[in-house]
Amino acid sequence: MANTEEEFLDLIDQHQKLIHNVCRMYTGNVDDHQDLFQEIMVQLWKGYANFEKRSKVSTWMYRVSLYTAISHIKRVIKQREAQPHLDLDLDYEQPSLESDSAPLQEAIERLDDGDRAIVLLHLDEKSYKEMAEILGISDSNVGVRLNRVKKKLKTLLISEK
Repeated sequence: MANTEEEFLDLIDQHQKLIHNVCRMYTGNVDDHQDLFQEIMVQLWKGYANFEKRSKVSTWMYRVSLYTAISHIKRVIKQREAQPHLDLDLDYEQPSLESDSAPLQEAIERLDDGDRAIVLLHLDEKSYKEMAEILGISDSNVGVRLNRVKKKLKTLLISEK
């Protein structure tokens, strides 16, 4: 067990940037980021014993991270709808890294979860093949979805001017 834990922690140490990138894409404040990061870590640990190494570790980690993030957001939204008297503010502003990128970040925030995943993987310079494997879709579907997302972003950016 100790060896497995050490292997897992080494993998997390090597690939934690991708987990943080997913958290950044789906959260807008430090507390939510930390909560989602912890939830992803739990899901990765639960799945690690069953990871068969047929794909790259980073591909597996992206897949688990993205699906966990999307499930987390949906759960938070359901809680908010079920208990509207609680002040769960999901309409927070995501911190901007550069002022020039603020309009693009705002447009990305307006995309649905699946489209945000495509953007995240594209920004992380994943190949179509890697994106397809992570998202569980075909290479050609990645190209189609990426083109659609680019058009959506262009429309959103133009409408904000």
